[in-house]
Amino acid sequence: MNFGVPKELPPFKQTPEYRVGLSPMGAQELILCGAKVYVETKAGDGAGFSDADYEKAGATIVFSKEEAYRRADVVLKVRRPQQEEYGFIKEGQTIMGFIHLVTAKKEFLKIVKDKKITLVGYEIMQKKDGRLPVVIPMSEMAGNLAVQIAGRLLESPGGGRGILMGGVPGIPPAEIIILGAGTLGCRAAKSFAGIGANVYVLDVIRERLDTLARHTAGSKVTTMFATRHNIEKLVKFADAVICAVLVPGKRSPVLITKEMVRSMRRGSVIIDFSIDQGGCSETSKISPSGQFIYTIDGVIHFCMPNATTLVARTATHTITSSIFPYLKAIAERGLDEALHKDYALNHGIYAERGKINKEYES
Repeated sequence: MNFGVPKELPPFKQTPEYRVGLSPMGAQELILCGAKVYVETKAGDGAGFSDADYEKAGATIVFSKEEAYRRADVVLKVRRPQQEEYGFIKEGQTIMGFIHLVTAKKEFLKIVKDKKITLVGYEIMQKKDGRLPVVIPMSEMAGNLAVQIAGRLLESPGGGRGILMGGVPGIPPAEIIILGAGTLGCRAAKSFAGIGANVYVLDVIRERLDTLARHTAGSKVTTMFATRHNIEKLVKFADAVICAVLVPGKRSPVLITKEMVRSMRRGSVIIDFSIDQGGCSETSKISPSGQFIYTIDGVIHFCMPNATTLVARTATHTITSSIFPYLKAIAERGLDEALHKDYALNHGIYAERGKINKEYES
């Protein structure tokens, strides 16, 4: 089995991409399973992995993106292929990564069908117990990252409210609103509360709120139902709103309206981690230039579809460790057997040999 690891292209001109689809450690483990790994030169530079690191692991460095694709039975991506890569995709190939097919261009869907491509989306892989084996660790990381991002955006030089997240004696801390009590939202809540912020977490599922309340007992975390009334009330005094809503394979619901944004305080922040699935604020967008930090009605928006690329080395290790058991199954048992006998892999199939699952057809 041949695996190809092309260098990731930025999704937009002003949106960088430093992550890579497989770390040298992952390459070495795959090679020990009998596979061959072809890595495009400088693919790992942004994450701190050199060509020499991959060669030491036993991988073969190739000197064009086309060769990384053409030599591979399975292409390991972080994000779905960009338009510049379409011509390199070969007939019958398998592509794995965060595909987010619901937001893909029709041109990409046509290539999938015409070239009989198999697509496996990390974001929809699911175990029998309902857990998402790749999304969960990435969401945990994003939840921790939310504190770094919010803290920087709230600083005065960037137009933020000049708020210290944890406050100081006699001065209140930041008010943080988190929409979604899934993995990302819960980890973000613990991280913000850990540095002293006042945190409010909203969700529509009672069990999630109960679990979070038990795990954060004694800290400054308040749980509430995500009703229109509650969201309207809370965003008015929020210093930062964290959008952490995920509906696997579907567009994110819009929970924050333009009117709500206009009611927010000048210099406050919206961080929309749901943007790669459409975003859950009506004002969340990805501009054609890829500018992911912008201001609307005095509110700073952070809408970076690949936010974990800001910590690319950690992100690459996280992706690799999460997907390696499945890559090993493919290398040892063959693609068809692994896809059909491994529950999580099978659940991650967006398309098989060009046939897109009806659930994901636009």
